[in-house]
Amino acid sequence: MLMNQLATPGLGSLLVGRKLAGAGQLIGSTAGCILVFVWFFKLMFQYYGQMDLGGTGTGGTEPARPIAWLGWLGSALFVASWIWSGITSLSIMAAVNQSQTQALDQSVANLTKLDEASILAHLVLLPQWTRTGLVISRTFQFQDFSGALKFVNSVAEQAEQAGHHPDIDIRWNKVTLALTTHDAGGLTNGDFDLARSLDALALKSGLPPKL
Repeated sequence: MLMNQLATPGLGSLLVGRKLAGAGQLIGSTAGCILVFVWFFKLMFQYYGQMDLGGTGTGGTEPARPIAWLGWLGSALFVASWIWSGITSLSIMAAVNQSQTQALDQSVANLTKLDEASILAHLVLLPQWTRTGLVISRTFQFQDFSGALKFVNSVAEQAEQAGHHPDIDIRWNKVTLALTTHDAGGLTNGDFDLARSLDALALKSGLPPKL
């Protein structure tokens, strides 16, 4: 927003991916500046052209050409681009605030301990995961150690993106993943969401597990 309003209209919009609006704002503001500079230099040329610098007595005889419209048009283009970029900046800020609110709501949901009924409802949809107290786990069996290790690497990447990390146990071609949310003191929506993601990840792996 500061780049749009205090530096170059449209540049901030381009940097955050609003390409169409940013390009229009940048082109409009640049064209406006060019027209204002053209108006200014023409005005100066007219002004000095009307001065009798050579002492010939002919200074001021040529009437000034009407060029004021260049300055008005250039100023209008720049102001319009500046206002447009301001509207885009407000739209970007609103989108960021909404995204942050959704992320906060999701974070709160992922840190809320589920009751017994909710846990059982989730487990019905994840029949290959077993529950032991406050932990759910599943063992994935691959064809060899290489396939198991490849899957573990994919799990690590997925866990980093989710901000939630399972306990991992590797036994040659078998990988056991265990999930719980320590901060919540039990199972949360985040555990079951990650469990579903890990199931899908296993099916997409180069060597699918033997289910």
